[in-house]
Amino acid sequence: MPAICAAASGRWQLAEARRTVLVTGGAGFIGSAVCRHLASSGRWCVVNVDALTYCGSLAALDEIAEEDAYSFHRADIRDEEAMLAIMRRERIDAVMHLAAETHVDRSIARSAPFVETNVLGTARLLDACLRYRDSLPVELQAPFRFHHVSTDEVFGDAGADGAAFSETTPYAPSSPYAASKAASDHLVRAWHRTYGLPVVLSNSTNSYGPWQYPEKLIPLMIGHAIEERPMPVYGDGGNVRDWLFVEDHARALERVLADGAVGETYIVGARSERSNVEVVERICDLIDARRPLGSGASRRSLIAFVEDRPGHDRRYSADPSKIERELGWRSEVGFEQGLARTVDWYLANEGWWRPLLQTQ
Repeated sequence: MPAICAAASGRWQLAEARRTVLVTGGAGFIGSAVCRHLASSGRWCVVNVDALTYCGSLAALDEIAEEDAYSFHRADIRDEEAMLAIMRRERIDAVMHLAAETHVDRSIARSAPFVETNVLGTARLLDACLRYRDSLPVELQAPFRFHHVSTDEVFGDAGADGAAFSETTPYAPSSPYAASKAASDHLVRAWHRTYGLPVVLSNSTNSYGPWQYPEKLIPLMIGHAIEERPMPVYGDGGNVRDWLFVEDHARALERVLADGAVGETYIVGARSERSNVEVVERICDLIDARRPLGSGASRRSLIAFVEDRPGHDRRYSADPSKIERELGWRSEVGFEQGLARTVDWYLANEGWWRPLLQTQ
């Protein structure tokens, strides 16, 4: 196992040798971006563990599939023995935990899978990590890291004029999804305090970009706009989110894992708040410019306001000052640039998303 240098501050310092990181949910949207970023960086060996549920896509990992710095295991985080065996076989230095059920609408329709994966799965993964950590030589136990990747939805509704979420904002989840992520956050902190497991946490805003499963707002609206189908927007479309390009998110997660202080939480945000209707209108304009309708009409005419979903938070707003100040990370891809890149990707990869869109 490569040597690891742990500073007295509790931060994990990257040495010249690559670290080996296990990424749970690495075939998902954010997870695959993380795997691509880490495996291509020259700083990490990546072990991707994913159960390959409906939204997992190994195609998103084709560009690194043959690299020596990448390997894949199909496994479920709820299987503690399987996870422990993989950690021992691959001699893991750190775990970045992204595996989760994430779609709010699905959690409202049926909450059980969210509790099973996000809560029970996280608890079993933590137990596997604890057993693995305790089996390491003493000098390697403290440098081990568990990075729990979470969401700003655990904080609930910021309100139209409310303050942005910070690391000390009280939890007030609204949806079954957000509640399950809040529970998993609490479990991670408990394993740190009770067992001394070295953990870091991050809560991020809405990510978007290539390879996102077309049930989320941006890829769903892109698909409907390309196919000239009605574009359903909840309520009056005034719900506000902070939009973070997925490659920026991947860079942030590496920074938190590598340099974050043990036991600390970091808010990851882009300072790029937009209402849902603003996002959808911009998607219409971008696709109109690239693939005009034969009638010359605007795709904005396809926007259809529909009944709001239950418990729909009006606004999420995140303050990334801590990660900017302490870890030197900042969002680099502006929303206009990121959305244009995303639209172009979906236009160029219709063979991937069209079959998936038909199931929505």
